Amino acid sequence: MSPSMTTVQLAANEASEHRPLIITLFALFVLATLGITVWAGRQTKDAADFYAGGRQFSAFQNGLAVSGDYMSAASFLGIAGAIALFGYDGFLYSIGFLVAWLVALLLVAEPLRNSGRYTMGDVLAYRMRQRPVRTAAGTSTIVVSIFYLLAQMAGAGILVSLLLGITSDAGKILIVALVGILMIVYVSIGGMKGTTWVQMVKAVLLIGGTILITFLVLLKFNFNISDLLGSAAENSGKGEAFLEPGLKYGVDSMTKLDFLSLGIALVLGTAGLPHILIRFYTVPNAKAARKSVNWAIGIIGGFYLMTIALGFGAAALISQEEIIASNASGNTAAPLLALHLGGVDSAWGAILLATISAVAFATILAVVAGLTLASSSSFAHDIYANVIRKGKATEKEEMKAARWATVLIGIVSIALGSLARDLNVAGLVALAFAVAASANLPTILYSLFWKRFTTQGALWSIYGGLIVAVGLVLFSPVVSGSANSMFPDVDFSWFPLQNPGLISIPFGFLMGWLGTVLSKEEPDVKKYAELEVRSLTGTGAH
Repeated sequence: MSPSMTTVQLAANEASEHRPLIITLFALFVLATLGITVWAGRQTKDAADFYAGGRQFSAFQNGLAVSGDYMSAASFLGIAGAIALFGYDGFLYSIGFLVAWLVALLLVAEPLRNSGRYTMGDVLAYRMRQRPVRTAAGTSTIVVSIFYLLAQMAGAGILVSLLLGITSDAGKILIVALVGILMIVYVSIGGMKGTTWVQMVKAVLLIGGTILITFLVLLKFNFNISDLLGSAAENSGKGEAFLEPGLKYGVDSMTKLDFLSLGIALVLGTAGLPHILIRFYTVPNAKAARKSVNWAIGIIGGFYLMTIALGFGAAALISQEEIIASNASGNTAAPLLALHLGGVDSAWGAILLATISAVAFATILAVVAGLTLASSSSFAHDIYANVIRKGKATEKEEMKAARWATVLIGIVSIALGSLARDLNVAGLVALAFAVAASANLPTILYSLFWKRFTTQGALWSIYGGLIVAVGLVLFSPVVSGSANSMFPDVDFSWFPLQNPGLISIPFGFLMGWLGTVLSKEEPDVKKYAELEVRSLTGTGAH
């Protein structure tokens, strides 16, 4: 038996021996969050409560919830795995995710809060033809959310499989289905209030768990980061190269382009993510929206600094073979690190493994709830109420449509998440960032800051960016043609890059400009002037 398999099997055995503890921790969190959801559901009286939590959350509460929404399975599992396997190049995810918040803060948070009501479609529809732009905005929101949901579902399957010793594909698919059912319950009952409180609880748990692991890693190396990095480089088998650029990106001209594509997607994607954008509507005013982003930057920044300890700690204490044997993309590096810190064959190791895994599971449940709420809200508010019913739907009918949309989106996510269960979750999230930056961000920026922007420009931008981004992903090595792709046994990949951002994001901006200059429609200058005043001052904001 190989050393790598020994450790992985020990992890499974430890989990098996302490399964009652693991199941208890998971059950406690699920019951606690369900309790919060039911409590919040009783306070959800109207559409403002369901979509925006009654706009009653303070800047700190919303900042904590935004952090909870943003620090997903990609952050906790995917980034730790990417650093453990690729060192410096893996840490690029942390940098990209963090820097992206500056774009959201400087360009989007305050104007969006002032201009919209519940969804991105509200901002676009203010100065353009309602039905076509709301249809486009709703479609884009649902597609981006589903891409992001893939990563969370994959993370859930990987995590629970490790703990419960499930190795069969059917078992992993069942886990993904259970997560999907839980997220449908959270959103259908609790709406934005329930989802926000769940995200706040999850953020506290995640930060607490990460601080604990960081402390234990640094304690192991006498709080000497240089020793930690040196041990990681040595144990990785790659030496100094592990701490320098080039293990994953920069190997040749194609991987350099892949790195550039990833960087653009990460930095620009956050400002176009639907589940982050709707969080700005839960606070009473634009000032609170801006402050909540400041809080989020502080919390998220601290977390991403600690991913150094998570990723390099795993590289220093666990062999590359062990990490890959557990999960080829490295997604289980953080839970395995917890096991090693506590002692592979000790009760303390099993307790630490169970605790960190329960925190990671909490992370997944909270994020999938936020994503599902964003997409179901956009369907109900933009497509159902304003396109299908032409603005004549009652609030009760709109909320009913949102709940049905939640069920449908949950089913689609379960089906696709089952296919994506072996992919690195950080890479999957980067795809969602690329689609958001290609379809949503150009349209939002043009709408807020370009007087001439027209309905045709908005439609070309959204659909052009969306079709190119999704199309390039479908024909990339992520879907077929490689050992870690969705369909490893077939190869229809002709697009060489792992992330489409380098092509699809400029294309989205180009199509928005081209659609506008070729449009025969006269832009509504008066409406733009109203939107400009409203976005900058908050006058007339909901």
